[in-house]
Amino acid sequence: MFDLGWNPLLGTPSYPAERYAMLADTIGRILRCRGDVVLVQAEAVVALEAVAASLARPGLSALNLVTSAYGGWFGQWLRRGGASVRNLVAEPGLPIEIDAVAEALDAGPHIDVLAVVHAESASGILNPLPEILALAHARGIVTVVDAVASVGGHRIDVDDLGIDIAVIGPQKALGGPAGVSALSVSQRAWHLVLKGGAARDSILSLADLKGWIDDGRRILPGTPAPLEFFALEAALDRIEAEGLENVVARHALAASATRAGLAALGAPVWVPAAKASNLVTAVPLPEAPEPASLIAAAGRLGVELTEAVGTAPARLVRLNHTGPRAAFQTVLSNVVGYGAALRQTGHPADISAAAEAISAAYSR
Repeated sequence: MFDLGWNPLLGTPSYPAERYAMLADTIGRILRCRGDVVLVQAEAVVALEAVAASLARPGLSALNLVTSAYGGWFGQWLRRGGASVRNLVAEPGLPIEIDAVAEALDAGPHIDVLAVVHAESASGILNPLPEILALAHARGIVTVVDAVASVGGHRIDVDDLGIDIAVIGPQKALGGPAGVSALSVSQRAWHLVLKGGAARDSILSLADLKGWIDDGRRILPGTPAPLEFFALEAALDRIEAEGLENVVARHALAASATRAGLAALGAPVWVPAAKASNLVTAVPLPEAPEPASLIAAAGRLGVELTEAVGTAPARLVRLNHTGPRAAFQTVLSNVVGYGAALRQTGHPADISAAAEAISAAYSR
């Protein structure tokens, strides 16, 4: 990082163009990807829409796995570009079933693109990515993986898994800024993007970003956003200092400690551990109270809980242990705060047992 001898809100110096390539290489190491990595100067939703806009065209057939609103949006963006899209929608708040994916792929006609969200920060589920990718590869299908939430919270091995396009954002498990994102693109995916005349001169054009690579990765198209890139560099420096494996392990510990605390509290979790992400934990509420009232009760104690969402409404509350929150103090306050809110709304909760279980998890 540079010595910040300037006001971070005014008079920010330009981010040197040659460092864009260094950032891309660092992201490639995080993704375990030796192929092309391009940067998008916008929040990751824009990068996801750019992927859809760059792939979609009449005659393209896609299977879109929907486990949240983000998957639904991706299908809409593909259709807008003229693609034929079949949505496979999971049960509310649950991962996609691999047998359902196999059945949909075998039903025909041939699928060109399969899209899936790896981990859902909205509901705490983890889709069975290796199994899904294996089904797609056996059929020669280009794969698009939304890894915005999962990167840093789960191991992502783009090359070994054979992910054609992986989209990430640093604002979640990586603990970085929200206004810049990145994606890895395989040569097979570039061929499909560029086939038949790709969209150009647009923030949604991956073909324009390909020009940055073809030009020796010198100057990104568009006006640089230096604050976001300085922040991204700082976040990646911190990840490399901690060690990516340690970051993933920290998230896994936070998730298992949260589940242990909730079990001791007497509160069931929504998703079994084998199907749950390391990012957030969703808890089904008793018949009363409403999620908003319990969230408000926790908020009065200084604990931030949120309502979990999936493919349909469900009475779920979400405990967030992502990024800097994947730590003992936050896990403890989340579970204790949830237990205290339950008590305030007339439900039993063994808070001392929950605290002991979390302490034990972190002591092992």
